[in-house]
Amino acid sequence: MTARFKKNRGMRGHVSAGHGRIGKHRKHPSGCGNAGGQHHHRIFMDKYHPGWFGKVGMRNFHLIKHGKVCPTINVERIWSLVSQDTREKFAKEKSKAPVIDVTKAGYFKVLGKGKLPEQPVIVKARYFTKEAETKIKEAGGVCVLCA
Repeated sequence: MTARFKKNRGMRGHVSAGHGRIGKHRKHPSGCGNAGGQHHHRIFMDKYHPGWFGKVGMRNFHLIKHGKVCPTINVERIWSLVSQDTREKFAKEKSKAPVIDVTKAGYFKVLGKGKLPEQPVIVKARYFTKEAETKIKEAGGVCVLCA
């Protein structure tokens, strides 16, 4: 903003420039920023920012944020991890079964929703639910746990 538009141009000749004689226009009379939240600004903090001060709960040193992540896949979708060609190939050869490593597709746990085709399959995963395990075994397959 250019000087001719500033408030002080209109205040020329007025001693305190609109800031009053008694209070005076000082730099930071009540402190900078959030100063005085527990002291002279306490009413403001309690009124508009309750719970600003203090702590809640226990501290967790060395918090691993992705420690409890466990992506899941249902039994009905296991065959979608393998191409259609391999499925047809193993449908003809009953003596062999394809190995589907669920962890390579980014899943850790196999859940038991849906139906499996009557075709044996070897499924590798970190975790299986009981229902998933029974469905895979009923289809003639095997559940292999891998870390």
